[in-house]
Amino acid sequence: MPNRDEKILVVGACGQIGVELTLQLRKIHGDGNIIASDLREEHPLLKGTGPYVSLDIMNKETFHVLVLRYNITQVYLLAAILSATGEKNPTLAWHINMQSLLNVLDVAKEEGLKKIYWPSSIAVFGPSSPKENTPQHTTIEPTTVYGISKFAGERWCEYYNTRYGLDVRSLRYPGLISYKSQPGGGTTDYAIEIFHDAKNKGKYTSFLNADTYLPMMYMPDAIRATIELMEADASKISVRSSYNLGGMSFSPKDIADEIRKHIPSFEIDYTVDSRQAIADSWPRSIDDSKAKEDWGWKPEYDLERMTKDMLENLK
Repeated sequence: MPNRDEKILVVGACGQIGVELTLQLRKIHGDGNIIASDLREEHPLLKGTGPYVSLDIMNKETFHVLVLRYNITQVYLLAAILSATGEKNPTLAWHINMQSLLNVLDVAKEEGLKKIYWPSSIAVFGPSSPKENTPQHTTIEPTTVYGISKFAGERWCEYYNTRYGLDVRSLRYPGLISYKSQPGGGTTDYAIEIFHDAKNKGKYTSFLNADTYLPMMYMPDAIRATIELMEADASKISVRSSYNLGGMSFSPKDIADEIRKHIPSFEIDYTVDSRQAIADSWPRSIDDSKAKEDWGWKPEYDLERMTKDMLENLK
């Protein structure tokens, strides 16, 4: 049965994660209890499924009014400028990624909201972090403005929890792959583009080297992890910065080989660009044992199962 006691605001509901998370939350809590919001026009997949409002999260007063008007009890803040896009305008990326979080944390503290969700990323890790099975607690020296903003955000989340008792929860997402929404300007987006090009063109030009291994996750696992974290009893949450989250690790060559099992004529070539340096600074695989230990995280999709599902569902 849907939980009718919560009124949840999803900020950035039309983005790569937001669309699918909003739809799943509506199944759990009831359509009318999930308020979707974004700067852009409502996503076609959200139309007719529940309330939608236009919101600029950078306007703190407008956000505050919205929280009061809808009696919001939880906020999922998904709005952000991602890694590759952020490098084109670092000061804008820093401003949007930081101020949006501070606006939400301030209003949540003031109004006594029950829970806040804010995503971090593997981008917090830098060249000095261990590449294999990167631990939950390790050297963190990000080299992109996206990673810097996410690391700073993690510290703010922990601060508001420790200082004010605010129940803030977070996951360090790996690269996310989905057939329902378009890439959002991230370095791992090649793993979405490759499926589209395989279906539409039969070939793909990768901007990363053939053997560039990165942590990845299929969107259904990411959505499930997010909701499982948010539904876990607060006593089980020992990490108030952001949990490492693992799914699978693969390279462009690996994914191309898997696609060829379904499309034997598929071709891939490589024209490396500036995103390679970003990828090289990130982990090759993630140790998410803390998430498994604290709230029972377990991924369901590997590369083989994900590839089959992506190619079946892509229009």
